[in-house]
Formats: sequence, structure tokens, C-alpha cells
Amino acid sequence: MRKRHRRPGSGELMGRSPDGSGGGTQPTDVLHPADSDAPAVRVRGLLKSYSGVPAVDGVDLDIRRGEIFALLGPNGAGKTTFVEILEGYRRRDGGEVAVLGWDPGRDRADLKPRMGIVLQSTGVEPYLTVRETLTMYAGFYPHHRPVDEVVELVGLTDKRDDRVARLSGGQQRRLDMAIALAGDPELLFLDEPTTGFDPSARHEAWEVIKNLASLGKTVMLTTHYMDEAQYLADEVAVIARGKIVARGPPSTLGLRDQARVRVRYRLPVGVSPPAGLGGLRGSDGFVEVSVDDPVVALHQLTGWAIDHGLGLDGLEVIRPSLEDVYLSLTKDLSVAGAPSVSNLGEAEPG
Repeated sequence: MRKRHRRPGSGELMGRSPDGSGGGTQPTDVLHPADSDAPAVRVRGLLKSYSGVPAVDGVDLDIRRGEIFALLGPNGAGKTTFVEILEGYRRRDGGEVAVLGWDPGRDRADLKPRMGIVLQSTGVEPYLTVRETLTMYAGFYPHHRPVDEVVELVGLTDKRDDRVARLSGGQQRRLDMAIALAGDPELLFLDEPTTGFDPSARHEAWEVIKNLASLGKTVMLTTHYMDEAQYLADEVAVIARGKIVARGPPSTLGLRDQARVRVRYRLPVGVSPPAGLGGLRGSDGFVEVSVDDPVVALHQLTGWAIDHGLGLDGLEVIRPSLEDVYLSLTKDLSVAGAPSVSNLGEAEPG
């Protein structure tokens, strides 16, 4: 996903009506901002095109309050445009959008204090300390969260008096999250929050995000890491060519839980596999077979091996991973050559 650079004044946005004429679009089934039972995000028939090419093409989506929601998709699939419309930074051409009960195209001044945004790259004054930085940002909000509490929440207590320039990359990313939390938002947008992290820093960041959800925050994140979505998300949606092509919990996305399972094992040279569990033998000597019921298959296979005094080297049961499902869903929906916001020349509104 490309890096976003926003100009001052973007809070003055006005949404467009479905005919593209401007003037704001209040959802027909209006959600009252104080209605805690309503979804944090509700989208119906969302449309956005650039030079006649759809970037978001009739998306319907609900995100429940208090959940971590992951949006997946290849570059150019429409993720950035979709999220920027929800944040109020980009006008839509049509459809209905309610974020915490507000229309982000028309009511951004009301919505802005209630949401936090963590971009891929931010510019923070390097010579301020962590505490000074958060104190400054907290001062922008009438009802901010206590600074020391935010510092502790993101795991920077030991670094609170260090200058930003002295923080590691992972610690600076924690500071980005702290800044987004300074106003005690109800909804957080995280744009590829762990890109460039080493494995240890990524897992530390994941725990911070989990902590946010435990506080009742709604989190929407975009990521290219399938293990990140698998670990963090309560629900996942895959977008390709501006359309949602699949949605559900990571464990069941694309009927992943119902897909056939692969059983893989290696036999001694010259030994033929048992009937019904032979599959294909690769050049590495491994036999791989797809089965509907791995419990029955393993019972038959291990029983046969014990009866014949054989070992099953490297025996493993492989279910389709989230990455397997993602690649299957998007392989025929290539966006190669699809226009992006940057090469179509549409300036950021402001």
C-alpha cells in the first residue's frame, strides 16, 4: 500500500451524493452516533472511480464494535481508497457510509476526535521526548487519555524521557500507536502497522494491538502479512478489483475449514504406500495425498506402518493456510496495470 501524505484542511471535506454532485450523503438507515449496538462501520453500495475506472465497486461491509478487522488485498485492489473514504479523507461517488454513526464525508469534524490513525510513515519531531510528544498531541483533544497511561499501554514506560530520534524502529512504531491513542478514540485505523519489523518487534506490536481490543477499541488494519491477520483479526475481508471477494473469520475464510487436508510422509526406498493413501511421490521421496477426514486417514496409515514395522519420516497434516486461501481468491483477479490514485492525478482533497 502506498504511503499517504495529507494536506491541512482535509477535515473540510464534503461527501458526494450518489450522482456525484457533492453535498454529503447521509445514510438512509441513519445510525445514531450514541447507539452502541450499531456497527462501528456500516457501508452499503460504496462506489469510487478514477477516470472512469472503478477503485471501489459496490462494497457492502459491517464492522462490529470492539473487534479487530483486517482488510487484505493485492496492491491496487482498492484498500487505500476504501479506508480513506472511511476516514473522511477522500470523497465517494456513491453509496452509504456510517462510521461510529457519522457520515465521514459530511460530519468529519464530529468524527475526527473519535478515531485514531496510524499510517505507514509519520513525521514526528525527533528532538522531543516520548512524553513531550504525547503531551503535545493529547493537548489537541478536549478529552484525552492520561499521557502516562498511554505510554504504559504501548510499552514505552522505560523510554518516556528518551528523545524520539533515539528510539528503535519498533519503538517509534509504538509511539505512532500512542499518538493515535492520545485522544482516547473509539476506532483505530492501522495501515500495515508492522511493515519492516523484525520478528520479535512484530510480535511485540501484535500484543499492543491485542491490548487495544481488550480496552473495547474497534481496530481496522490493512496488512500484507497473512500470519498477522491470522493472529490478530476476529474477521477478515479480501478485496480485489474494488470488490469484496470473501469475508469471515480467518479460520473459515473461503471455506478453509472445509477444504481437503493433505497428509505428507516419506517411506523407505522400495516400499510402496498402502492402498488408498498412495498419492504422488515427489523427487524428495515424500508421498502426499489429499483426504477428507485426516483422523481416519492417519489411523489407517499409522496402523499399516506399525503392522509392517515401518517409520513414517516427516509425517505431517497440512490444512490450507490463510495465505493459500488468499492466493486462491486473488489469483484470477489480477490488478496488474490497474490505475492507482497517484498515477491518475487526483489530488488529495483539502
